[in-house]
Amino acid sequence: MIIGRMAKAIVAAASAGIAALVTAMGDSVIETGEWVTIGLAVLGALGITFVVPNAAKSEERPLPLS
Repeated sequence: MIIGRMAKAIVAAASAGIAALVTAMGDSVIETGEWVTIGLAVLGALGITFVVPNAAKSEERPLPLS
C-alpha cells in the first residue's frame, strides 16, 4: 500500500531532520551550512526510505498451547 510507504518515509525524514536540527542547535545559532546539512538529512532519509521496499509479510505461526 502506497500510504504506508509514504508514511514510513515521512517519519524517517522528520526524525532525521529533527536529529540534525538538535545537533545544529548546540551553539543556539543555525548557520547556512547547518541548514544545508539538515536539508540533506531530510532528503536522504526520504529517498532511501521511499526506495527500500517493506519486507514481505511472513506466514503467521500458530500460537503455542499452554
